[in-house]
Amino acid sequence: MSQPHRADSLPSPAADASPRPPERLWRELVGEQLRGIRQSRGDTLRDVADRASVSPQYLSEIERGFKEPSSEILAAIAASLDRTLLDLTTGVADRLEASGASTRGQVSLAA
Repeated sequence: MSQPHRADSLPSPAADASPRPPERLWRELVGEQLRGIRQSRGDTLRDVADRASVSPQYLSEIERGFKEPSSEILAAIAASLDRTLLDLTTGVADRLEASGASTRGQVSLAA
């Protein structure tokens, strides 16, 4: 039978010879993705917010990575941009891969 992992048995971050840069938060990456799509379409914050039934202020906060929207809100915003949640997720993953970041365990989820 295997032993459960204990926090004190894990290697310390100081043991890593090459420290990694801080991880980007998922909400920041999704926000950048949404803003890029919106701007490429020539839509204003108000255009997208009205179609998604959210306030322009809230959409702006999402795009700037200040708010962690629910999946329902993300789906509404994505639909207002003629996209799906899968499109958003794939877009973020593609950007991470293109930047050289490993897509496995490299994105931080905010609590």
